[in-house]
Amino acid sequence: MLQTEQRHHREGSMLSPGLAKKVTIHLNEDTSSQNDFLSSEIISLLLREGIAGATVTRPEAGFGSHKRVHTHEGGIDTAHHMPLRIEFIEIATKVEKLLPALMELVTDGLIEAHDTVILKMAVGTAR
Repeated sequence: MLQTEQRHHREGSMLSPGLAKKVTIHLNEDTSSQNDFLSSEIISLLLREGIAGATVTRPEAGFGSHKRVHTHEGGIDTAHHMPLRIEFIEIATKVEKLLPALMELVTDGLIEAHDTVILKMAVGTAR
């Protein structure tokens, strides 16, 4: 195990500077799963698995494999079918362990992963 990964395991969910993976999941806001909306299921999974943090981004517009542009002004159906992007950064071993569950959950969307380098992890005090 890399020194960074060993330190990460000792410190819990705090990431340390060094090699990591950035995972991005592209899906639609209204995509459902067995128990909830898919985005909620993914966030719950990431929390349960101790991922250091995740961000859900709602773009202004987008289109996917169906080639239909979705915007907030696009009407009732289009407005609810907006794209979502869930991103998280974690050490490679944790991402590899998590991927099978993510692959099973995401039945309509796209999962991508990139190598990245954490340069600094600073945790300020909440206000």
